[in-house]
Amino acid sequence: MRCHVAFTPAEAARAQLGIVVDVMRATSTIAQALASGYRRVLCCAEIEDALALRAELGNEAITGGERDAQRVADFDAGASPREFRDPKAETLILSTTNGTRSIVAAAEACDEVVVGALLNLEVVAAYARERGEDVTVLCAGYKSAFAIDDAYCAGRIVHLVGGERTDAAIAAELVAERFPHAIDGINARTYGPPGLEDDIAWCAQESVLDVVPRFSGMVGPAAEIVVA
Repeated sequence: MRCHVAFTPAEAARAQLGIVVDVMRATSTIAQALASGYRRVLCCAEIEDALALRAELGNEAITGGERDAQRVADFDAGASPREFRDPKAETLILSTTNGTRSIVAAAEACDEVVVGALLNLEVVAAYARERGEDVTVLCAGYKSAFAIDDAYCAGRIVHLVGGERTDAAIAAELVAERFPHAIDGINARTYGPPGLEDDIAWCAQESVLDVVPRFSGMVGPAAEIVVA
């Protein structure tokens, strides 16, 4: 079993199992929504695709998401995991700056894709260990560039998964070791807009959700994520 980390979407390569990480906030939000009772999350790269799906699905779905950490004006909700603790529909259609794009891309490159965050850290790592296949942790980054908060989360996953590590996986572990507390690992990244403090604290919680979100197929332009 070999464990690798792709620090940016451009570094992603075909893998047996891909674990997508966008700790602030897409993958945390997906895990929270599914744990709270949403039946599925449809991840769209583009706002227009999300709105078209919302029109098609009607009352079955709501839209959530952001661009540059700001809620999309025509959406029903933003991208905070705290907004999805009480289901408002069966389906959450999510579109974000980085995370949902990475999930759509990972679905094309990996045999199997799951979603990881600190919120579901232990169960995602356990799932990967049980599969026993080569694993690539795919960091969403920020606008195609390295983001230290995702690298931190990836390092935490690598440590728990074990197995043979590539140089990139070792580097991610070293980043994780640098920050003894999860909130410090997330805050190591400089965030632009103010007002994310509550979300940072929420996303820094470790292993409080018992769900492994898994890509199940494409629904039009959207990657469908359900509980494995």
